[in-house]
Amino acid sequence: MSGQDFFHQGDRVAVLTAQPLDRLLDYRAPEGGCFRGAFVEVPLGPRKVLGVIWGNGGGDFDSAKLRSVIRVLDVAPMREEMRQFLGKAGDYTLTPMHAMLRLATRAPGLSDPPSMRKILRLGDNPPERMTDARTKVLAVMEEFGGLAFTSRELAEMADVTPSVVKGLVKQGALREEETPRDLPYPHLDPDLPSKDLTQDQAAAAAALAEGVQSGAYGTTLLKGVTGSGKTEVYLEAVAACLRKGRQALVLLPEIALTAEFLKRVEQRFGATPAEWHSGATMTERRRVWRMVGQGNAQLVIGARSALFLPFRDLGLIIVDEEHDGSYKQDEGVLYNARDMAVLRAAMCSAQVVLASATPSLETWANAEAGKYKRVDLTARFGTAVLPQMRAVDMRAEDLAPATWISPTLKQAMRLRMERGEQSLLFLNRRGFAPVTICRACGSQVACDHCDARMVEHRFMKRLMCHQCGETKPVPETCPSCQVEGKMAPVGPGIERLGEEAAALFPQARIAVLSSDLFGSARALKARIEDIAAGEADIILGTQLVAKGHNFPLLTLVGVIDADLGLQGSDLRAGERSFQLMRQVAGRAGRAERAGEALMQTFQPEHPVIRAILSGDEEKFWRAEAEQRRQAGVPPFGRMAGIILSGSDLAQVFDLGNALARNDGPLRQVGAQLFGPAPAPIARVRGRHRVRLLIKADKGVPLQEALARWTAPFKMKGDLRLNIDIDPQNFF
Repeated sequence: MSGQDFFHQGDRVAVLTAQPLDRLLDYRAPEGGCFRGAFVEVPLGPRKVLGVIWGNGGGDFDSAKLRSVIRVLDVAPMREEMRQFLGKAGDYTLTPMHAMLRLATRAPGLSDPPSMRKILRLGDNPPERMTDARTKVLAVMEEFGGLAFTSRELAEMADVTPSVVKGLVKQGALREEETPRDLPYPHLDPDLPSKDLTQDQAAAAAALAEGVQSGAYGTTLLKGVTGSGKTEVYLEAVAACLRKGRQALVLLPEIALTAEFLKRVEQRFGATPAEWHSGATMTERRRVWRMVGQGNAQLVIGARSALFLPFRDLGLIIVDEEHDGSYKQDEGVLYNARDMAVLRAAMCSAQVVLASATPSLETWANAEAGKYKRVDLTARFGTAVLPQMRAVDMRAEDLAPATWISPTLKQAMRLRMERGEQSLLFLNRRGFAPVTICRACGSQVACDHCDARMVEHRFMKRLMCHQCGETKPVPETCPSCQVEGKMAPVGPGIERLGEEAAALFPQARIAVLSSDLFGSARALKARIEDIAAGEADIILGTQLVAKGHNFPLLTLVGVIDADLGLQGSDLRAGERSFQLMRQVAGRAGRAERAGEALMQTFQPEHPVIRAILSGDEEKFWRAEAEQRRQAGVPPFGRMAGIILSGSDLAQVFDLGNALARNDGPLRQVGAQLFGPAPAPIARVRGRHRVRLLIKADKGVPLQEALARWTAPFKMKGDLRLNIDIDPQNFF
């Protein structure tokens, strides 16, 4: 280490905290000194806060009056590459460093000393008397599959008082154990036998492993048709990484995918890896954070925020289903995990594998330009073949009013029922009906806090706003004209489609997969496992079902409204529709039985529909790329969104107009400014929203210009200004 990396007692040090301050704070190094990157506890006013030693103190504050660092925490210090990554990610997304540090320290109890703790597991004795509260506690224990909880955690998860948990311990229904607070994860063995790979898969796996063995940075697009065994291929890259003694990270777009994935990892490596996502307990998240930093977790399976874990030696990042929109965080720090994975890998000489059957246009274009390598899997694994795809022209179908399953699709479903196979109906609308309208005056029920129509959720017997979550009972009387008995649902939602399917097939076992129907990630995982085991004849799903699930008995996919995503001004509308339809269709025929996908459309001649049916994906990407190139938009140009919000509409627009009038820094780099204009959803949670859009050439230093442009504007009251680099949505 250089002399600048260690600070002796009393030296002036600069500390970065996660508090909303725009600068580093100076302190005196504590007794025993400290290293650069050390996690420390420091006084801030009357509080003690977490911080990181960032370097030499630079302030002109009197050294004699400086307060001292309270203590150095017993956790692995932040590595130089991680500090660089946070800095570069913050510069790219225009995020203050305190917010970046908060992303990197999202684990509870980091300042707690290592110690023993008491945890609870399921006991052997059922309680003498069951109550509702006791039932809730035991249900949580069952749902989380035997994971350990602290007493407080369990009480919070079950929404009961701590005395209920204590009572169950006394009766032996729960067992209390002493355990070290944070244990290393079990060893994964990369030399256990893998599944037999096809020649295609073996060649792809060898190409990925070669990149890992090089020990250098590189990014590869692993493009494989749905069901081609991409997972088995990239697990061989993970094996190569583990053999080198380095750590690996696999990002998944959906928590519900982790259950099946963890089983495959355990089969391949003989043990379960670390998990990092919102479904993990706080105790487990603290353990992951600490063990990753010490090198005692070889592999992490996680959501996008796992990118900010303090890996000791990260050698490989897999971004599975890299095209998925959930990799873009659109609250708080606005970042795209796919892009940040590439940046993080470049910082620590790691390999990135971007895996998808339908890659994002950005990734496809980078592979075309030679920035990324590309490895293709062109055939399904084993005897499985790609599903036949055809359009159902709804203009020629004889469909009864207020029904949505065409006679053609109905007949195909009946055939599957007779064969004991499964059908999936896909509709990307949650709830029962997207609009509730008064047939007397024509008014629609809107949210009181947002400019959005409320969606009927019949299973809750309530209307819900999908922007802010507000709910209210379905009104008997029109709120506008006061006429009673005229409120009617209009249009299909996934629940209404379920009622229609049940009426058509009264003997069928119907399962609805929609994110708002499940109280927890574990409950959703369990339902998906049941469906995969054959415990449903007809599956109804929203966007959730497109995310990599494997249902062996599923041979028919029916897309109820293939036209739904084709409209609107979003530059990615065509790309998203193409990806979603191909992914949904790819759920069919993944085992030995042939599959079929039927797409109900009123526009069978639409270019996107024709591209999906033809199967010529490269032709679609080339055409889409050419359109974007001519328009000078991503990935061939740069864009940034400015979202202004506040409770006073006039103030929000005044700020937008002031920004538009003073756009000199943008014009200096040749950027174009559009707006201000009301956001498509102009009010959310009572806050008015106004947008501006900036478009610039590819090589322009846009972040620097944006920072200079917005710096003079100070936010007063509850006004907020958020900058979204590379916006994915325009709502």
